[in-house]
Amino acid sequence: MGHAVGDVLGLAAGVAVSPLPIVAMILILATPRGHLNGALFAVGWILGLAVLGAIMLAVGGPGGASGDKHPATWVGALKLALGVLLALFGARQWHRRPADPSQAQLPKWMAAIDRFTPLKILGLGLLLSAANAKNAPLTIAAGASISSAGIPVPQQIGTLAIFVVIASVGVLAPLGVYLIMGERAKDVLGNWRDWAVRHNVAVMAVLFFVLGLKLIGDGVIVLAS
Repeated sequence: MGHAVGDVLGLAAGVAVSPLPIVAMILILATPRGHLNGALFAVGWILGLAVLGAIMLAVGGPGGASGDKHPATWVGALKLALGVLLALFGARQWHRRPADPSQAQLPKWMAAIDRFTPLKILGLGLLLSAANAKNAPLTIAAGASISSAGIPVPQQIGTLAIFVVIASVGVLAPLGVYLIMGERAKDVLGNWRDWAVRHNVAVMAVLFFVLGLKLIGDGVIVLAS
């Protein structure tokens, strides 16, 4: 199980560093029902990652993701394809980054967060984790890595749980600060929000490119073995 956890740690860290979802959480915590909405967003986020990862484990089992403890060819091809996709997204993001970070703007939908119903908040968490252009490929790759590790199903589930926990640290951090500090958290979270907004595109571009190269390398190794 240890080697499986090691394989997904980098991918989990890549999911955890998600500036826009972190900003969304901070804005949600500023709504009148911040405690409830923040908890719902966190639940949606965790569910999104867990369900997407579980689907990959289910596909990898009957799909023969591993044989003699070596990943199947399709696992390597999947990682290679996801890596190329992420690298291309990274190049596109870098090209689109604002020349002046102070001019960066939030997506228009974020201005309406204070009017979201609890169900929409839950759905937003699901969407930003499982349908995100960065997080979805990384979670799929993590599920493929776990299913191809040649470990028993209970250990696969445990490894996926570790992945989800680490991948949720970024989004859960503002909630933790809010619950611990209360009103005093406003300044801290405000500074986090401003930094994330200014540097979101550049951070995402670098993460897309670096993690894309990692998956390309992993895919090549599997295909060449």
